[in-house]
Amino acid sequence: MKTLVVYTSQTGFTQRYAEWLAQEMNADIINLKEAQKKEVTFFDSYEAIIYGGWAMAGTVSKVKWFLDKASSWKDKRLALYCVGGGPSDSPDIKGMFNNTLNDDQKKYIKTFYCQGGFNYEKMNIPSKMAMKMFVSSLKRKKNLTEDEKIMVEKMSSSYDISDKKFIEPIVEYLKK
Repeated sequence: MKTLVVYTSQTGFTQRYAEWLAQEMNADIINLKEAQKKEVTFFDSYEAIIYGGWAMAGTVSKVKWFLDKASSWKDKRLALYCVGGGPSDSPDIKGMFNNTLNDDQKKYIKTFYCQGGFNYEKMNIPSKMAMKMFVSSLKRKKNLTEDEKIMVEKMSSSYDISDKKFIEPIVEYLKK
């Protein structure tokens, strides 16, 4: 199956997953900035298109480009993956994808979450400030749950929990 992986990455985690997917699927890979410059016909020969972005404020970063194109790609196998620093069993993940896709898009776009981490050194200043403010507000919260305590501990500094195993469900879906 001729496959294209399109991604946007701020700190490297989403790019790492895009590269792993491209390698595993023998797919072409292109970053979002390059994809946005391509003519519509560039995408015609692909049977599967995967878009990857990072979790940001309850949605997938820069996903609008992919969603705008997806309605004309319903004949293709479409996947959307998101990389974030939280655990994959967090109820926030389902909510994020529910907020990102409308009911029609949920019929033809399959969603996946990959654990990544945080790299404060590579974050842009607004993102870094937003994360530090979020962690600070969590720290001030009374009666933190165990999950929130773990989140505060992890998000207080850079960490990497990315793992190639998180692409396995995506690859399985694409190879059906």
